[in-house]
Amino acid sequence: MRYLIRLVLLLLIMPLNSGVAAQSDSLLQKTDTLNQTLFERYKQKLWEVDRQRKADSLKKVELEAQLLKLKTTDNLQKEELLKQLLAIELNEKQRIADKKAHINSLRKTARGFPVVGVMKDTLFNVYTKLGAATPKERADNISRKIRRLYNDDFLVADSILTHKSENTYDIVYRDMIVMSISETDAIWHEQSMAELAEQYQELIRESVIRAKNENSLFKLAARVGWVLVVIVIAWLIIWLIGKGYRRLLLFIHQKKATWLKDLTYKDYTFLTADQELHVILFLVRIVRWLVYVILLYITLPIIFSIFPFSRDWANALFHLVWSPFKAVLMAVWDYLPNLFSILVIYFVMKYVIRFVRYIFKEIQADKLKISGFHSDWAMPTYSIVKFLLYAFMFVLIFPYLPGSDSNIFKGVSVFIGILFSLGSSSAIANMVAGLVITYMRPFKIGDRIKIGEISGDVIEKTLLVTRVRTIKNEIITIPNSSVLTGNTTNYSVEAQERGLIIHTTLTIGYDVPWKLMHEALIEAAARTDMLMDSPQPFVLQTSLDDFYVSYQLNAYTREASKQALIYSSLHQHIQDVCNERGIEILSPHYRAARDGNASTIPSDYLPATYKAPGFNVRIEKNPPGE
Repeated sequence: MRYLIRLVLLLLIMPLNSGVAAQSDSLLQKTDTLNQTLFERYKQKLWEVDRQRKADSLKKVELEAQLLKLKTTDNLQKEELLKQLLAIELNEKQRIADKKAHINSLRKTARGFPVVGVMKDTLFNVYTKLGAATPKERADNISRKIRRLYNDDFLVADSILTHKSENTYDIVYRDMIVMSISETDAIWHEQSMAELAEQYQELIRESVIRAKNENSLFKLAARVGWVLVVIVIAWLIIWLIGKGYRRLLLFIHQKKATWLKDLTYKDYTFLTADQELHVILFLVRIVRWLVYVILLYITLPIIFSIFPFSRDWANALFHLVWSPFKAVLMAVWDYLPNLFSILVIYFVMKYVIRFVRYIFKEIQADKLKISGFHSDWAMPTYSIVKFLLYAFMFVLIFPYLPGSDSNIFKGVSVFIGILFSLGSSSAIANMVAGLVITYMRPFKIGDRIKIGEISGDVIEKTLLVTRVRTIKNEIITIPNSSVLTGNTTNYSVEAQERGLIIHTTLTIGYDVPWKLMHEALIEAAARTDMLMDSPQPFVLQTSLDDFYVSYQLNAYTREASKQALIYSSLHQHIQDVCNERGIEILSPHYRAARDGNASTIPSDYLPATYKAPGFNVRIEKNPPGE
């Protein structure tokens, strides 16, 4: 309740009148500027016409005086004077016609200055100047004199009369001229001066009488009473809403167990009963405050409309709320053609993309073959084409977006573009590298590769990164820019057709014949699973070092992704064959004193009668005499 009272007080003290006045002042200033320009041009023309009219009037008086002095026998001179009088009358008619034409041209563009009554209502507008007074000065002066009439406690309304002077009709009250109606005023309103004067006299008289009646003490007391009645009714409605709201909350809590159940789908719960209760209570609270706002919006204009001086506030308050809604509705209505254009562009592009996707799916499945275009390029190329089509669609849609031609929209777009370009340089580099890698085809999904020090199977390729699973089931993400700038070893690309060569190096001393060593290594390869018999394994002697010879065993396999198992099995068989053939695998710089030392071959491979040799000691004696 206290929040509502604060809101009422806030709206009551809102400077609605000042806002309206500020807008009126701004509009009035613009009108002043426009009218001032138009009336300055017209004023110069009127000055010339009035000067000619005064000269014609003096000439007419002079001619009429001369005509009266003539004798009845002076017919020729009398005829000449009558011709001059007729010419003056024709000039007067032409003058009035010209004035009407000028006024008609001004009537299309010019706006008058309002004469405001005591109740802030516009009685009529002033469009023309009178003497040195501009239309605005005339309107302000008339409004000021009407207020003087209202402030006269002894005013006799029937004493507001019209009086004909030399060139104008005056509306007077005792010795005060309220306003004067000129010939130009009458022509502007397409009435005679007498008719226009009587019309304005009646408007001024009724305005003053109505203002005095509206501001009487009885009327004021009645209006205060109506305000109190409206406030009491509004308070009563608010009290009833609050009471109904509390009863509704109690009713909802009582029916919670019956009405509310968990909202689930299979094993997933979207909303529990407690969450549903919170949502319902929130919606009820929103509806209550919406009703309060509507009630307040209805009550305030009613209160403002009771007092004459605040009736403009009611209109201002109505327009304050209705204008944004009206603007939104009009904007939505005006935007509907653009919205239909956007929908047409979207659906056309949607089916174009579907057709392009169908073509690339056919290429991927090797149903449609294009010379020089590999099937594994199909989907990456489709992604690029789809991105370009969506970009083209956005370019087509952009002019139809609301506010796309505003400077703010353009500035925000440029700002976002700058942020994107500055913050995504590495991402763009990875995307470009991903495109290059796609068409270089250094590897595909499932290949065993080595990038730098990382070896593993390719499990994913994207525009930004490549993911590799190592033999230890580690998922390593490598940026495409690193892949592009480094060396990539592909173990799988030739494995199925020509075979991958598995190679390992063994160093054996010079005391072992190289032919025996070749036979032993080739036999070890023959015993190893997943190595191919054809092409046959072969041995290369890669170096002759100080203490040993380097033997490199090479064998072919199709299982590129099982290199660790193959190497492990091959090494086991090399050990077995060497031990069986009595070949010791010694450290590169190992030297053994054979006297008294057992062989390094495991005892399982030595004959049962094997014994470690004893030490050979030879003593030489020096001959006598030495």
